[in-house]
Amino acid sequence: MKNDPKGCGHRPERVERERMTAGALVPRGTRILPVFQFAAVVALPLLIPIAVAAVAPNLRPFAASFPGGRTLERPAGTIPPAAQAFAPFQKRLGLSWDEDYFYIEGNGLPDHNMMVGITNWQQQVPLPQPYTGDNAWSLPLKPVPAAEPAMIEGRFLRGAIAIGVNGVPIFNPQNNRGEIAQEIGELDQWGGHCGRADDYHYHIVPLHLEEQAGKGKPLAYALDGYSILGLTEADGSAPKGLDECNGHDHDGSGYHYHATDRYPYVIGGFHGEVVEVEGQVDPQPRAQGVREALTPLRGAEITGFEKTGEQTYAMTYTVGRNEHTIHYQIKEDGTYPFVFDHGKDGETEGIYRVRGGGGGERPKGRGEGRGGERPPRPEERRREMRPGVSGPPPSANPGTFVLSSPAVKEDGRLPAEFTGDGEGFSPPVQWRGAPEGTMGYALIMDHLAPGNEMKSYWVLWDIPATITSLPEDAEGIGKSGVGFRGQSGYEPPHSKGPGEKTYTLHVYALSAPVVLEESSRSVTREALLEAMDGKILGQADLSVVYARAEGSTGGPRGGKGGPRP
Repeated sequence: MKNDPKGCGHRPERVERERMTAGALVPRGTRILPVFQFAAVVALPLLIPIAVAAVAPNLRPFAASFPGGRTLERPAGTIPPAAQAFAPFQKRLGLSWDEDYFYIEGNGLPDHNMMVGITNWQQQVPLPQPYTGDNAWSLPLKPVPAAEPAMIEGRFLRGAIAIGVNGVPIFNPQNNRGEIAQEIGELDQWGGHCGRADDYHYHIVPLHLEEQAGKGKPLAYALDGYSILGLTEADGSAPKGLDECNGHDHDGSGYHYHATDRYPYVIGGFHGEVVEVEGQVDPQPRAQGVREALTPLRGAEITGFEKTGEQTYAMTYTVGRNEHTIHYQIKEDGTYPFVFDHGKDGETEGIYRVRGGGGGERPKGRGEGRGGERPPRPEERRREMRPGVSGPPPSANPGTFVLSSPAVKEDGRLPAEFTGDGEGFSPPVQWRGAPEGTMGYALIMDHLAPGNEMKSYWVLWDIPATITSLPEDAEGIGKSGVGFRGQSGYEPPHSKGPGEKTYTLHVYALSAPVVLEESSRSVTREALLEAMDGKILGQADLSVVYARAEGSTGGPRGGKGGPRP
């Protein structure tokens, strides 16, 4: 690779938009870029598990662990239909099974191009995910019909509901706001986009996989264990007698779903038994974010994505007549250098770090919830950034702007009195080392819940520059917005699921007052972040850990001001 002081490769040329066929989102003449090329041979998985890393998509390889023990090379009996369906992609996935489950390991990235054609974009880019080992996808090998189907409209809006036979997860056709993603410009030409953890996934069945999977073969599997076929039967005829879930038992071949070219696009509901925990099918893997989830960038259209060097990539988008490019690199030391090139508006740089991985135990039964830490925060620096320019919030003098709490223990645990298991008071916090020129502060407390849904618990702004701490149960300082449940002020965390959860407090040093048109009682985390765009001089973070008290079955206890959600 040519000398590049930023370590993010050369600037890409504009990539010509791939064309679409009628009905199915199939790119014509698409050139498979080097980032998605893989070796022609693969070693025996049980003998050399690390070999999978050499044939996985090059957006950070992975090493499969084959949690099921049985593989296509050593099946120890009959190969399950699910394994046969995923077999065309075995060189880029880790496929294994045991008596009860079929496991799919990978990094969640396809072998086709991505992101091109999105016109409703929330500033994400494709990053590999650790869907391996205990965090692998699992499908029941012996699906059980449900006594009553669980319909997906307005439900299961978090996390995946199915997985493509190429190892890419498929979410509800509705996004987490209830909008149909395919119909509002959120998806690329292959029916996918990236979530808040920069995790690529589809919101429709990837019909274009039929060329590799085979005509009339499954293109995906719902998480209840039943297969999803394309728009037609194997003989090309239209499927008949579909039920409310958009499936049937055709000619005694066993129950399966069919994709559609209009809503619901994937399935209408789960014919098989599933467990719903906090709005998603449980269990399922967790994506691992490495940077702050940003707000939608109005008017942006993604025009290109390509590999520009060894583990370096570039995504090009336009806003109005201006072209912008995001260059990023995936390094072996777990860092992700980003350069946001805004053309005449300068550049913003950030370095993000992986701090822990996806986890949880391998699923041993349906309904076992998973905890997990919140994705890490970036270490960033600002350069030539003008107000209103998109990109990550900058941080001046990294390491000197520090947020702490006298109430948080050395192990980072949040005492019960600041949660729904106690009085529900807001915790005391203090900060120091704010950047020069700070005119005021804002504070947000949030948590990334399963399914990559960001929940906020404290939204506060208009904190005077003369104040550098908040007391316990703070009142009358700044202006309070609403948390994810719609309550004004501090909403104490009270997890519905088992295990430890990580919550993060952020204090933002601002260069100017925040201007918001709406009433403070309707200001959300996202609205505040958008209003602060271009005004953030620095950011200090504090992560705290909370586990639900044993024996707690109800909602949070009533605290000051009445019942707390």
